[in-house]
Amino acid sequence: MKEVLVLYYSLHGAVRQLARHVAHGVESVPGVGARVRTVPKVMSERDTPAKAVPDEGAPFATLDDLRACIGVAVGSPTRFGNMAAAMKYFWDGTSALWLSGDLAGKPACVFTSTASLHGGQESTLLSMMLPLLHHGMVIVGLPYGEAALSSTTSGGTPYGPSHWAGSDGAHAVSEEERKLAFAQGRRLAEIALKLAS
Repeated sequence: MKEVLVLYYSLHGAVRQLARHVAHGVESVPGVGARVRTVPKVMSERDTPAKAVPDEGAPFATLDDLRACIGVAVGSPTRFGNMAAAMKYFWDGTSALWLSGDLAGKPACVFTSTASLHGGQESTLLSMMLPLLHHGMVIVGLPYGEAALSSTTSGGTPYGPSHWAGSDGAHAVSEEERKLAFAQGRRLAEIALKLAS
């Protein structure tokens, strides 16, 4: 079975929820499985990952996870309109894949969560695309044919699924956000399968 990597960083759990819905969308496509991975928190005092193994949830991603997949979905919370340092740190360590061109031509999408509704969802999604474009990946957006994109009052953009968690993180993923994350995973898997064959 071919796999799509669902790679995320989540400090309070909102991006992990979105990742789960993206993975369900991926797995709704026959012949495609979701390989769910996370990245470790980075400790600024040392500029290294805080842990070698996660306490719970998905295993930490490796470069081999990226090599093995036919597509990648990348999720991160917003930090001042950009991806979190932990996700940036992971991508900064992918130079070997850039040199070899291992990711060139693979499809990718992005997703995010913010504390405030206008807290940089779109700028985060756009900035997360930059390392993917440098790797030669094909960006897969979320078309307005998805009805929830036009009806959502929480998260959701044509650049990728998003979630409004609230300042206290108490907002659960809304029905529209769930549908959009699922649709993005399904779309990514369908395109990845076509490109892989």
